This record gives sequence, C-alpha cells and structure tokens, in this order.
Amino acid sequence: MRNSSVSTRGADAPDWKARLLGEGLIVALLAGWWLTARGLPAFVLPGPLAVGRRLLDLFIDPAFLGHTAISTLRVVVSVLLASLIGSALAFLSHGVPACAAIVQERIKPVLNSFPSIGWAILAAIWFDAGDFSVIFVEVAILIPFCLVNVSEGLRAIDRELLEMGRSFTRRAARVWWRITLPLLVPYLLSAIRIAYGIGWKIALVSELVGAPSGLGYLMLRAQTTADSVTFLATCFAIVLLFVAGERLVIVPLERRFAAR
Repeated sequence: MRNSSVSTRGADAPDWKARLLGEGLIVALLAGWWLTARGLPAFVLPGPLAVGRRLLDLFIDPAFLGHTAISTLRVVVSVLLASLIGSALAFLSHGVPACAAIVQERIKPVLNSFPSIGWAILAAIWFDAGDFSVIFVEVAILIPFCLVNVSEGLRAIDRELLEMGRSFTRRAARVWWRITLPLLVPYLLSAIRIAYGIGWKIALVSELVGAPSGLGYLMLRAQTTADSVTFLATCFAIVLLFVAGERLVIVPLERRFAAR
C-alpha cells in the first residue's frame, strides 16, 4: 500500500508541474500583452482588461448571443454533414473496388488541395448570402478530413475479426453494427474533433465573405469601425466556445467509447 501511494504521487507530480508551467505561461503572456498595449493606441492593440470587460459584456448581450447561436449551429450542422459524406465516400472506396481509384485518386486530392478561400468565393458567386452558403463552404472543406480518418480506420480493421463475425452470422448488417462500427468509432471521433476545430475557422472566413449574421459578421463590422476591443473579444469568445464544445461533448464521448 505504501509503495502504491508513493508511485501515485510520483505520477501526479509531472502533471502538477505541467499545469503550473502552463498557467505561468498564460500570466506571462497577459503581462506582456498589457505592457505592449500601454504604448500603443487602443485601436491598434487594446489592453487585456478592456478586452476582458468587453468579452463579459458580449456574453450578456442578447444580440451577441443570437449571433453566437447562429454560428454554433452552422458549425455543428457542417461537421455532421461532412462526417456523413466523408464516411460514405470512405465506405464506398473500401467496399467497392471499382470506386477506390475514383475516391482516393480523384476526389480526395481535389478536395484536399482546393483552396479554402476558393470555396468561399464560389459560394458568394453561386448562392445568396446566408446559412446555406456558409454551410456549403464548411462542408466542402471538412469532407477530406473525415474521409482520410475513416479510410484509415477501415484499413486498420483486423480482417480476422470480420471473418470471426461472419462465422457467427450471415447478416452483413449485423457484422457491420457489432464489429465494424465499434472499431471505427475512435477514428470517427477523431475526425469530428478535427473538423470541429477547423469548422470554427472556416465559419469565420465564409461569414466574412458574405453572411448577414454570425460571429464572422460581427468581426467584419468591428473591423470596418476600427473597434479592436470588440474584434479581439469576439476572437476570444470563439476560443471559449470551441473549448466548451470540446470539453463538454467530444471528450466525454471519447471517454465513454474508450471505456467499452
């Protein structure tokens, strides 16, 4: 018992030191920001206190909360659609050999290399400004991330496990549900985690190009009025929203399926 308690303390020590180092780094960055902002005009670089007060004001402002809800809904819908389409392409490539070359050597390279701003400009030309154009841009950019992750998961599945499953039942759907899908869950969650983070960045780009609402629209409006305080506060609000979504939804899902 004594040895186990000592080893537990030893395992916790590096984590405690890492957290202390991380918190110290944040304090140092805030101090550097404050010192730098003292010698610059507020429209160039506002201080952390002004940005912090504005950030608090934003989260009690009904208009800001409405823009936040719109951007969040766009990101969530885009991530789900990209996950479905990317997974469907991966299954098509894996299950139909004739389609493998089309998906892996034609569709995936084009989607991977096509510039993000290109999708945003095309959406502005093809569609009216609104939810559909923003979601279109996000889905088009996020599909390859989901496609690559699910394809790797399908390649990593142990063929002997599938053969064992087929020996117990002839129903392909049952083998897929009981064996294939559980083995793919870590890859799917990894794809969702990546797509969720990138989705926020893409949402802002697409909203800046031509959306009448959302956090990107607020940032564009702050930029046109040289309101650097609101601009930076909106950026930090996006960081908080991303961390909240990751910690409250994605991480618990990963822990739940990892425990199975």
